[in-house]
Amino acid sequence: MPPRRSEIHPGLQVQIIEKQNQRTGALTTGVVARLLTKSATHPHGIKVMLVDGKVGRVQAIVGAGAPAATEDALPQKD
Repeated sequence: MPPRRSEIHPGLQVQIIEKQNQRTGALTTGVVARLLTKSATHPHGIKVMLVDGKVGRVQAIVGAGAPAATEDALPQKD
């Protein structure tokens, strides 16, 4: 089962499967830039955009990467 949306955040190193590689199952490793799927889960994986612009569905998490930003960690505007 692919990871849930709550387990994925920008900065995380993941393996994705791109649309054109769905038949072959070839995986691409990269760092998450944006989450594109809004729902908590998806049967084929959460769709993300990597920092290099590639788009695909997350099949596995490779590394921890940077921690997810929370509202408390963001700089405050005065």
